[in-house]
Amino acid sequence: MKLPPIRLQHWLIFAVVAALFFAWGAWLMRPQPAAQPIPWLAQWQGEVLTPLADDRLNLGQLRDTVAGELWLQPSLDGARLLYRGELQDGDETWAVEAEIGLDKAERESLLAAAGLKPTDKEQPLASQLLEPLANHPIIALTLLPPAPLDAARLAASLGQPRLTLELAQGQAWVYPELGMTAHLQDDALYFLYAVPRHLLQQR
Repeated sequence: MKLPPIRLQHWLIFAVVAALFFAWGAWLMRPQPAAQPIPWLAQWQGEVLTPLADDRLNLGQLRDTVAGELWLQPSLDGARLLYRGELQDGDETWAVEAEIGLDKAERESLLAAAGLKPTDKEQPLASQLLEPLANHPIIALTLLPPAPLDAARLAASLGQPRLTLELAQGQAWVYPELGMTAHLQDDALYFLYAVPRHLLQQR
């Protein structure tokens, strides 16, 4: 029994399907565009992150880089004094929060001056306090993008991390020379956290 001849239309369908598979394979194998560095991070590395890692960044220096305001955060463990501002990255805005180093007497004095108790909610402080506190050290800095950021952009800016830690949720990229950790989930950057280098080593 003879098989029916394959019609010309069938050959055309086979050719089209094969061409589509080849095109799809070529699309998958195409070179990916290089990740774009975070534009402001190189400047911050020199003006903020490296001085902070060396434990020589103060509030006045940070204020010269990013405008912000003071917030007093009461706590049963002792009040925290925070400096908060916003960093423009093109059309996007990063949130900046820095903790200012205070001794016990200064914490208690600020709480009393603001009329706050350890259980009260945080409150903004008058901008007049920025100048007298200008020489106080920054002991921690958090940078939050407006939305999770492609981690490849961080690697393009700072290089690959010296150390990678697996967390309960996501990963931490550690840059010891900058006293900085980057917290990632699903290859997306959620926030950067930096402290003086000696504090990171203790952790």
